[in-house]
Amino acid sequence: MGRAYKVEGGWRLKGRVKVSGAKNAALPLMASSLLVKGPVVLENVPHVKDVETFSLLLGGMGVKCEWISPSTLKIDASSLREVKAPHELVRAMRAGILVLGPLVGRMGEAQVSFPGGCAIGARPVDQHLKGLELLGAEIKVERGYIYAKAKKLKGTRIYLDVPTVTGTENLLMASVFAEGETAIENAALEPEVVDLAKALKEMGAEIEGEGTPTIKVRGVKELRPITHRVIPDRIEGGTFLIASALTKGNVVVEGLEIGHLEALISKLTESGVLFQRENEGLRVSSHSRPRAVDVRTAPYPGFPTDLQPQFMVLMSVAQGLSVITETIFENRFLHVNELNRLGAKIKVQGQNAIVEGVPNLTGAPVMSTDLRASAALVLAGLVAEGETLVGGIEHLERGYENFKKKLQELGAHIEEVEIDENH
Repeated sequence: MGRAYKVEGGWRLKGRVKVSGAKNAALPLMASSLLVKGPVVLENVPHVKDVETFSLLLGGMGVKCEWISPSTLKIDASSLREVKAPHELVRAMRAGILVLGPLVGRMGEAQVSFPGGCAIGARPVDQHLKGLELLGAEIKVERGYIYAKAKKLKGTRIYLDVPTVTGTENLLMASVFAEGETAIENAALEPEVVDLAKALKEMGAEIEGEGTPTIKVRGVKELRPITHRVIPDRIEGGTFLIASALTKGNVVVEGLEIGHLEALISKLTESGVLFQRENEGLRVSSHSRPRAVDVRTAPYPGFPTDLQPQFMVLMSVAQGLSVITETIFENRFLHVNELNRLGAKIKVQGQNAIVEGVPNLTGAPVMSTDLRASAALVLAGLVAEGETLVGGIEHLERGYENFKKKLQELGAHIEEVEIDENH
């Protein structure tokens, strides 16, 4: 038996919803605690599967992780002894690769399984390895593991061929103890990278240029324990903005960092969605069928690939024809077939999805393949006539905290059911 969400379409979302802390900021911050001999306290941490898996990964290395309040995690790596990140945990979650940099930085060695996670494309880690080699580490890859060793890392210039987010984070953490100065060029600009740099600076690291294409790090001898608040989850926030627009709802999304979502907000505005800033958050409402607009995903501050599947749902019921171009992952149209089962008219040609808006979708059983696709299919269920059964919801739980409950509180008709996966 498998778990699924049963969604009854046709209900407008109304009310207020609070955005959780960002999973993609929390995981690198958890990894950074490996650099500190003492307790690091992280506030506003989301209770999601990836955070749980990362805690297990750290626990296996002799690191103490404990929840000291519902959203506060205390991590103490004073007794870090193990430098191996095992296959069964990294396989479940790509972000496991984030322990590579800090382990080499603090312990001089690491043994990390090649990463897993969602089924969307290759996501190679070659930039991480190239950067570590430039810092002076010896790297071997055999039997599915990355072995890294370094007597002493030395500051250097690292040019990233692509502005990889986890690569930038890994090399940032590896270089805080490297002798001299390191420059990471063509660095990722994402808010999660900036949040990590901010936390490392609070710990005593010397970093400048985070949020720009060149980050400079001057090596220090040690870092001190800190308390740090994780930034809000812009992808979760964006998902709720789209959900409200889709259902012609009226929702205030609270705790959002609006500046992190400018690309999405401008595209939603172009499609006819109304926004109003309020004290606590952003009110999003819509009274008419959305207009079709074209979207091209790009690294931050461009349109986020992590919101592409959800935005495609909005375009599937828009007035007119839109083209959605995916430039980040080569395999991120796995939700298209499922949306077409609900009556959408979407054709994929290479990295483009051509979406011909239809007046409405019709409920049917669908299966999700990855984290953001599962959110998109739930959103489709909110507007599809009748009942939609979304299977594969364990993907959703990797990155969304209390998604079902938050939707229910906004008036969505959604419940969890068991399904026979063989039928």
